[in-house]
Amino acid sequence: MKSLNDIRYSVLDLSPIIEGGSAAKSLQNTLDLAQHAEKWGYHRYWLAEHHNMPGIASSATSVVIGYVAAGTSAIRVGSGGIMLPNHAPLVIAEQFGTLESLFPGRIDLGLGRAPGTDQLTAQALRRERRDGQEFPEQLKELRSYFNPEEDLRVRAIPGEGLNIPIWLLGSSGYSAQLAGQLGLPFAFASHFSPDNTLPALHLYRKSFRPSDVLDKPYAMVGVNVVAADTDEKAEWLATSIQQQFLNMIRNKPGRLKPPVDNMNELCSTYEKAILEQQLGTSIIGGPAAVKEKLQSFLDDTQADEFMVNAPIYDHNERLHSFEITSNIMAGK
Repeated sequence: MKSLNDIRYSVLDLSPIIEGGSAAKSLQNTLDLAQHAEKWGYHRYWLAEHHNMPGIASSATSVVIGYVAAGTSAIRVGSGGIMLPNHAPLVIAEQFGTLESLFPGRIDLGLGRAPGTDQLTAQALRRERRDGQEFPEQLKELRSYFNPEEDLRVRAIPGEGLNIPIWLLGSSGYSAQLAGQLGLPFAFASHFSPDNTLPALHLYRKSFRPSDVLDKPYAMVGVNVVAADTDEKAEWLATSIQQQFLNMIRNKPGRLKPPVDNMNELCSTYEKAILEQQLGTSIIGGPAAVKEKLQSFLDDTQADEFMVNAPIYDHNERLHSFEITSNIMAGK
């Protein structure tokens, strides 16, 4: 069985905009967290594409990746992910070809097929109706732009000939199976789809075919971790992410709210049950509890890498949570 210091650990950041804050401050905090994460041994730092979300500042994902990469020196920086159906594959090839040209050997391209938003916003982005079914064809087109052996009349410059790792992201079995069939690394969104985690990982490994990219499966799992010096402090800090998901359940997305003393006063029994289901794999506690829960999660998933998400209202508390987690993962 794997131990925590056998695997890599990375950061997922949506650049959360807090209540009373601004997108500008959130992006500054993103760079600050990335610089600390690099120092603490995190392997990669991914930004996620979401749109029409008042609490997320990473909508222009490629731009933020460039900002983070420019302010760091060694940590890998990438997308977790780019929602490919929102874009022309050529545009993404050129954007990430540019990023890789500027920051060689440090850029990852994680791809998803969901819109990352509501249907009305998706239509505004795409200018036509798409349902994600064209994702395999879009992926094939995108990969062709990086392949110098393809005889293409339309070429991605920068992009052509560059080795930019492509990951497939998913919260169900669709991308898991496609990643396996193509021999690509796979990242699963367990941080908001816990019930599908083990079935999707099983399907990925079962479907895997060796490729020029990988000779065996490589699975990364997203996980919410809210760590503090005590269990009680962590539980209190975690009420911010609980409120965030509660607003999503109510279809009223907003900015990340400060912690509260009693979530039961804010949600119904039914809503509380949904929260417990959606946040079922979230790891919350002091160092001892977090270490035990992370090891248990690793035992269950046999992941090759954890990608840690920590939407915490106070930036300093967020930094502290990532530092505690890095110490645990490094065996300190």
